[in-house]
Amino acid sequence: MGSGNGTVSNLYPETLMKIEAKATLPKRKPTDLLVLLLDKERELCRTADAGLGELLERLSRDYGEGRIRREYFSASPSELASHVLVQHTSLVKPYDLSEKVKILAARALDQARDLDLTQVTFLLNGKDAPGLVGSVTEGVALGGYRFDKYRKEKDRFGDRARVTLWVAGAGLTECRRHLDRTVLISECVNDARQLVNEPGAAVYPEVIADLAREIGGEHGLKVSVLDENGLRKAKHAGLLCVGSGSIHPPRLVSLEYRPARPSKVRLALVGKGITFDTGGISLKPGDRMLEMKGDMAGSAAVLYAMKAIARLQPEINVLGVIPAAENMPDARAQRPGDIFVPRNGKSVQVDNTDAEGRLVLIDGFERAGEWQATHIVDIATLTGAVVRALGTGYAGIMGNDSSLTRALIDSGRSQGEMLWELPLPDEYRELLKNPYADVNNIGGRYAGAITAGLFLQEFVPEGACWAHLDIAGPFLFGKAWKYYQAGATGFGLKTFVELCRRFSGHLA
Repeated sequence: MGSGNGTVSNLYPETLMKIEAKATLPKRKPTDLLVLLLDKERELCRTADAGLGELLERLSRDYGEGRIRREYFSASPSELASHVLVQHTSLVKPYDLSEKVKILAARALDQARDLDLTQVTFLLNGKDAPGLVGSVTEGVALGGYRFDKYRKEKDRFGDRARVTLWVAGAGLTECRRHLDRTVLISECVNDARQLVNEPGAAVYPEVIADLAREIGGEHGLKVSVLDENGLRKAKHAGLLCVGSGSIHPPRLVSLEYRPARPSKVRLALVGKGITFDTGGISLKPGDRMLEMKGDMAGSAAVLYAMKAIARLQPEINVLGVIPAAENMPDARAQRPGDIFVPRNGKSVQVDNTDAEGRLVLIDGFERAGEWQATHIVDIATLTGAVVRALGTGYAGIMGNDSSLTRALIDSGRSQGEMLWELPLPDEYRELLKNPYADVNNIGGRYAGAITAGLFLQEFVPEGACWAHLDIAGPFLFGKAWKYYQAGATGFGLKTFVELCRRFSGHLA
């Protein structure tokens, strides 16, 4: 597999917390922590227990009148639990109900971890609770993830913790279906987070290729990998130029899912896979360069979205494409001013070797074109400009098809992954003009996210509907955000899975 610090198998998260749904609680042994969720307009929990009922009635009134401004934690007034935690959605201000519930569920798990309360039960038997079972599950599953692989003292709470969702008996089957689906997707998100959090010395193009082979073999996906010889033969110039300075040669990886019944839809998901980005000869500043181990966050989202898609089996054809390279400043590295010609014949001058992601995406688009994709969505940590425009809570989106763009925005919003559309004005194409080549790889000081999108548009296969997601803002956080601990978020994966699940409804 090459010279790395580990193997493919130890890149996965080490622990997966057990989460289950039940309609009854054990009568003999109380749960360590009973979590009660309250909302001003919806009934999320109910109880026939006198002590709990009195507590809920009092706290509902106090929260509604604004007398309590934090979570309520105490010894339980009921024999059902040793401790009780009451949370109100008003404690989380700027998000919709689903996101609030995820955040509160993650906070509840943190409370249990801090007090070493390993048996945690969420009371979700109210008439409005079934639709939020997935939200609680996701908050627990994503909030419980820790990247402590390299720490001597590891967090073992997840090994011992057991989370139960106490739901109404009439809806148990449906709740379990939502739970199983959410656990599957959340596990894939955590896999993607693990990959992005790993050091650059542990994850390089060959590792991405090996992971794809492993996932494909386990889940019935057709996997193909082009090494450097295959890339030369296929004239994939972008990867070869970007990866020329690294001891780890580039790879073009694809994973194909085919549904049981034929479909005319051929959706290609293309994820930027720069496993470490120094900037190349156009070297980045040293401050926070360590975060550039995450410049393959787009590829991680695509790789593990394909794992989820293989398990969930949507009704459309899906191809995951990962152009993977390491951008290093070696004597063989590409230079500012170099010109190369991709397969579509449109020459590119490389003014700045740190604008490398768009160069490898060209090869991803070419692979999608070979596959005759009807729809192409690329995802990339592409520009700092999009962070300056939108901050860290939103990803930018742009494209050539309004229906696809809207479908992605709607899919993302339903999953708590927010996308904001940016324009692709033709007049800005002038910024990419160059006297020596057909197109320049950067467009100057202004509108950097937009000119990057316009550059990519030059290489979209003719006739394909296309959208570009720039996730440079929300792909990684230096401190905890919503229900994520500091580190990678796996942003985009949930959006892709939801797009595939509802594709015919969005884009019939």
